[in-house]
This record gives sequence, structure tokens and C-alpha cells, in this order.
Amino acid sequence: MDTTARHSCLKLQIPNSSEPIFVKGTWYQTYFNLSITDGLNAWLCNATEEEVRERAAQWDQPVTEYVNLAERYLGFQQPGSVYGFNDASNGYKRLSWTFEKEGTKLEWRWKCEPAPNSKSVTAGILDFLMDANIRLSDEVVRKTQSFERLKVEAEKSLAQSERLNKEKVEFESAIYTKFLGVLNSKKAKLRELRDQLSKRDVRNLREEEEESTDETEIFDERSEEEAAKDITSTSKGAPASRACGRKRTIRK
Repeated sequence: MDTTARHSCLKLQIPNSSEPIFVKGTWYQTYFNLSITDGLNAWLCNATEEEVRERAAQWDQPVTEYVNLAERYLGFQQPGSVYGFNDASNGYKRLSWTFEKEGTKLEWRWKCEPAPNSKSVTAGILDFLMDANIRLSDEVVRKTQSFERLKVEAEKSLAQSERLNKEKVEFESAIYTKFLGVLNSKKAKLRELRDQLSKRDVRNLREEEEESTDETEIFDERSEEEAAKDITSTSKGAPASRACGRKRTIRK
């Protein structure tokens, strides 16, 4: 037998009733127990394993699915479901609720017997509600404290993020300024080297042109001297040729 229990307590507002009822459920894997009070009277419904198995078979459901579905509707009031808590004679009550399955509205009903001691049952439900309220209050306090700690940590993280972002911007700005200075210096150096190379090329070109001009003048001077020598040589040789010619003529 499963001894692990789940507990719920539902403040159930019944249609056409001015006062709500409280339904406390104790849920096991294959059966469940209900305690119900309207503040004055109390009722009990102890659904045994055999009864639950029979009901589940009627609805063609596994036993655990039947119990879970009952817990769903009696643990929290479901919108769209019609709840009832009607007289069933001799002080008995019939607890009912509706639900839809495959488009069809169905109704489950369980008969509840009068409690032997209504005060004890009502006190037990109130104790459960008080304990649950204390647990919820403690949980709210813990959640609130945890939220405050997270809020402080978030603010610290945000401040640190802003500081790091500011430092990043300052670092990038400084690096950019330094890089820009180095870049401008390199550009100036390159312009200086380019100007020096340009001046050197112009100077070399002028020197080559001057050397070429000097060589041309020397060549021209030598040509004139050689031409003058040729003319002189030709002038000296001309009379001798004529004299020899005359001599040959006389011999004839």
C-alpha cells in the first residue's frame, strides 16, 4: 500500500449557496480521503482502493489517472466546472463536479457521510490551513529575502558592467588616439622619404643630363679637329700628284 500522501485544501464556492465549504483532500496513488466542513457541520468521504478501482473501470480509466483527475478538480476550483454539494438524506451529502472529456460533459459524484465529531474535523481543517498559511508566509519571506539579495547582486552587476563599459570606451579611445598619432607620424615619415627620393631622382637625372652634354661637346670638338687634320693632309698631298703627272707626260 502506498503511504506517500499529498494534501490539498479547497475553499469551494457552491452555486446558489451564500457560504463556501472547505474540502481537505489526502491523496494517495490508488485511493483518497476527503474532509469537508461548512464551519458548523462536517462530513467525511473515504474512497477505498476497491471503490476507486470500480469507478475507474466504469470510466475506462487507470486508477492513478482517476485519482489525479479527482485531485485536480478538488485541489483547485476549475473554471467551467459546475460543483455541487447537495443533501442525500439522513445527514449525508453528495459532492459532485463536472468536466469535459472528448467534447462530452461528464459528472463525478461521491457520497459523504456525517462526521462523528464535526468539531474535531473542522479543527483539523483549520489547523491544516494555519500550518499551510505559516508555511506560505515563511516561503514568502524566504522568496522576498532571496529576491532582495538577487536585486542587490543585480545592482552590483549592473554597476560593474557600466564601469567596465566605461573603462572599455576609455581604453579604446586612448588606443585610437595613440594609434592615430603613430599613424600620422608614419605618414609624415613616408612623405619625407618620398620627398627625399624625389629630390634624389631629380638630382641624379640632372647629373646624367650634364654628363651627356659634356660627352657630346667633347665628341664634337674631336670631330672638328679630325676634320681639320684631314683637310690639311689633303692639301699637302695635292701638288705632288700634279708634278708626277707632268713628268709622265714629258716622257711620252
